[in-house]
Amino acid sequence: GMLNAMTELPKPLIARCHGNAFGGGVGMLSVCDVAIGAEGAKFGLTETRLGLIPATIGPYVVARMGEAKARRVFMSARIFDAAEALRMGLANRVVPRGQACAHAIQLAREIAHFPQTCLRNDRASALEQWSLPWEAATANETDRGTATLRSGEARAGASRFAAGEEIG
Repeated sequence: GMLNAMTELPKPLIARCHGNAFGGGVGMLSVCDVAIGAEGAKFGLTETRLGLIPATIGPYVVARMGEAKARRVFMSARIFDAAEALRMGLANRVVPRGQACAHAIQLAREIAHFPQTCLRNDRASALEQWSLPWEAATANETDRGTATLRSGEARAGASRFAAGEEIG
């Protein structure tokens, strides 16, 4: 429930990782809007080494990193550095050791000047998009694609295709 509660908070979440984040720590980073990693920090989803799966944090990690990258770290159970966390989308920024806190505070100060209603709506909108079941998201995408067929170019192309004309 903690990760879900963090995800649903109406305020932006900024994380700083200045040490090591494994398992639940990676889950917590995954639900933050911005994650700042310090050089030298280590990350890992090492549950597999224990015969476990990252079940509780899995959906949040997949949402953060993407399915392919998440599967790779789930199955390898290896430890990786901040630079790789940045490449995989787990971290948004890597800063020199000892500067993660200062960077997080500076970002918080910048964000604090934005309209708070807008920030709440940004987070709520992102959560709503992510929370859609795959089938609903696919149906929405299909609806958007179908709506595109109503454009003049799309109608003309569909007519040429129906008439057996070479397309492309």
